Amino acid sequence: MADELELLRSADPVPPDGPHFGDGPLDHNAERRLEQLLRDQGNRLPAPGLLAGHPWGHRGLLPGRLRDRLLPGPGRVRLAWGLVATAVVAALTLTLVLSGPGTPPAVAAPRPLVVETGSTPVSLHRMAERASAVAEADGAPRLRKGTHVQSWSLGMSDDKPPITLPEERIVRWRADDSHTELVVATDPRHPGRPVLSDEGGEPHLVDDGHVLLDQTYPPSWSDAPPKSAPPRDPARLRAYLMEAQYTDTPLTTPELLDAMATLLDNWTLGARESAALARLLAGAEGLRPVGRVTDRLGRRGQAYVYDTGGLLRMLIMDPATGAVLGLESTLKHPDPQYGVEKGAVMSYSAWMR
Repeated sequence: MADELELLRSADPVPPDGPHFGDGPLDHNAERRLEQLLRDQGNRLPAPGLLAGHPWGHRGLLPGRLRDRLLPGPGRVRLAWGLVATAVVAALTLTLVLSGPGTPPAVAAPRPLVVETGSTPVSLHRMAERASAVAEADGAPRLRKGTHVQSWSLGMSDDKPPITLPEERIVRWRADDSHTELVVATDPRHPGRPVLSDEGGEPHLVDDGHVLLDQTYPPSWSDAPPKSAPPRDPARLRAYLMEAQYTDTPLTTPELLDAMATLLDNWTLGARESAALARLLAGAEGLRPVGRVTDRLGRRGQAYVYDTGGLLRMLIMDPATGAVLGLESTLKHPDPQYGVEKGAVMSYSAWMR
């Protein structure tokens, strides 16, 4: 047995002192060949595929001449190896987050929400009236800084099928203006099951989840939206949301929905703030009621859709209180390059109290 083990030890196909496998810089011949490949006009490096803040950014390529100007000398070699390393780390991280030991990576692409057949749509004006009635009642929910949200966003790749990464986040502020943030990658096999809770005053795990961030921040303060408290008056709330979106012009309906999402990612609205928001939504052009849906967390809600041309955005509101429950974007047209079909969910947020 000892002789066999010794034979196995000596049969290393990649010895550490091997001339062709050792770590270190490329030799002269290899560096010359890589330089030639990078300078070849026919070889191109991909430019960023998705622009920040826009789900369908310009997808372009850098021609060889421009690439040579941007990446002079040995920087091209470092960039090439850096791109490879980044891709490997990203793939490994994704596998760890979405799969358990001995299991293949889970692919969780939620289906679009379906409006219940025969359900009666409720107008946004009627919803705003319900929200106002709740705000006037005794014991109505009060404004709280921080959020509890479960969200999905579609990951895109040139050479892999699109996948959806579910995430849950709780942010809670303390009396001394410090705050904690807990972010968890939820189990994609159970995308509608919350895994976080802040019962007892501190965010914590209540179910399986891969912790991405668990951080406590020192006291901080700001009087600018969305960090400052939202007003309870619709007109003042409109100005607040415009400032949060860094614009002096009236918000379009898509911009209003984006500003609303920013607000809800920072604050858990009270009944009065929800009533003011419902009034703004009731005045938005093109946001039409379609009927009742069951949201990602199993809650009944009234749905309102807005057609942007390429995306269909769906707003979900609590039929009893007029509070916003969720916001979803689905693709109206397929994109064969990325293997995305018509109706694919591009992003989703479900806010909890």
